[in-house]
Amino acid sequence: MKRYLLAIDQGTTSSRALLFNSDLEKVGAGQHEFTQHFPNNGWVEHDAEEIWETTLRSCREAIDAAGVSPQEIAGIGITNQRETTVVWDRATGAPIANAIVWQDRRTAAFCDELRAAGHEAMVQEATGLLIDSYFSASKLRWLLDNVPDARRRAEAGELAFGTIDCYLLWRLTDGKSHATDATNASRTQLFNIATQEWDKRLLDLFEIPASLLPEVKDCAAQFGVSTATHLGAALPIAGMIGDQQAAAVGQGCFSAGMAKSTYGTGCFLLINTGTEIVRSEHRLLSTVAYRLAGTTSYAIEGSIFMAGATMQWIRDGLKLIDDAADSEPLARDLSAATNDELSVYLVPAFTGLGAPYWDADARGALFGLTRDSGVREVVTAGLMSVCYQTRDLVEAIRGDGATLDSLRVDGGMANNNWVMQRLSDVLGCEVQRPRITETTALGAACMAGLQLGLFASVNELAARWQCESSWVQMLDEDWRERHYSGWLDAVARTRSSR
Repeated sequence: MKRYLLAIDQGTTSSRALLFNSDLEKVGAGQHEFTQHFPNNGWVEHDAEEIWETTLRSCREAIDAAGVSPQEIAGIGITNQRETTVVWDRATGAPIANAIVWQDRRTAAFCDELRAAGHEAMVQEATGLLIDSYFSASKLRWLLDNVPDARRRAEAGELAFGTIDCYLLWRLTDGKSHATDATNASRTQLFNIATQEWDKRLLDLFEIPASLLPEVKDCAAQFGVSTATHLGAALPIAGMIGDQQAAAVGQGCFSAGMAKSTYGTGCFLLINTGTEIVRSEHRLLSTVAYRLAGTTSYAIEGSIFMAGATMQWIRDGLKLIDDAADSEPLARDLSAATNDELSVYLVPAFTGLGAPYWDADARGALFGLTRDSGVREVVTAGLMSVCYQTRDLVEAIRGDGATLDSLRVDGGMANNNWVMQRLSDVLGCEVQRPRITETTALGAACMAGLQLGLFASVNELAARWQCESSWVQMLDEDWRERHYSGWLDAVARTRSSR
């Protein structure tokens, strides 16, 4: 009986694969990190070929770890880092250049020109997005204009574009399928989220030939069949969904008003707005939450570029800790020693600031250092920056009229109990961590399971969600407002220093 689902979770720093049984219990996993390339200031690239190789190895390891025959797998769901842009040769599948990662800021000046020319209102109306180098469109334009002969080849139909999900699908099917889903399409800045079609006005604005683009499908759909030589059996690829939307699905956020925040490389907070597109007045994004059976559900999203990546910098760049887990006891020690008076602020604007600031030119800074500041203070400031940035997003969401009484959390940093308590203290609302924290991969498995008939409806999936731990605020409003005011001052100083 085919009762297993293989979820590919292709992230910013590693490729992962998880095997779930029909009860959505994890039975096998594989994971491999891959190289981060920083060729210039503000540039971030990945080798798409290395992403494919690490993904394939992770899938094979997950299947082996579970002791499952590939013939027992019902199908594959794919979730991925969004916005990261790949262009490849249709004949060979070879990328024409390194992928430009969502964090990359090389097109910031071009985006400034578009805003200055008055295009942002049209772009935001069509896509729900602000003009920013975060999204795929300007990255794709840069590749066409800067890789030799790329634009001519694109116009001749020799090249294909996709986000990482689309590229993995192409490779798994040996070039037979060139498709993406509505969530990933909605992050390209070329897709009209109301009409659910590629928008000719945007293609003209960014000078993108339509021949490059993939077909856009529901999140649960028949995307193609993986060639048997890759994973030992011909497996249907039945689900595709961007990583943050996948996490919302894994968290059971199927009703309007439900919110989740994922703490991975960055931090991404989504609140479901149902079948209505809600336009933010506070520089958050309107986006597709998921599309099933042709019906689109939407969300408001706030994006923070640096969360886990901040702790990675503290670990690998400053070498203040050996492992991310070392941060929790250091923060606890400092809290105890200072009675929770935390006076050092780290603004991790290493690649600019995301929502609600959208300041591509801001750069990281430390404030409040004194002679007795040391490792504990800097590490704790890194952790607290995630809490403060989440508060920025929540303030914007509340400003748009949404009520947020509780927040479901996931991602690596959600395992840090000290951070979760401080998050509740900073936000002034309940924070809930689910029993299954692999929510991104879980969401991909859910989409595939829906398409393959393993699950009857999203209501069945929502009923499976279970809370493992929750936190309510322990520190008073005076503490919360004083510390958040200090953060806002640090951000203002960061932005005015250039």
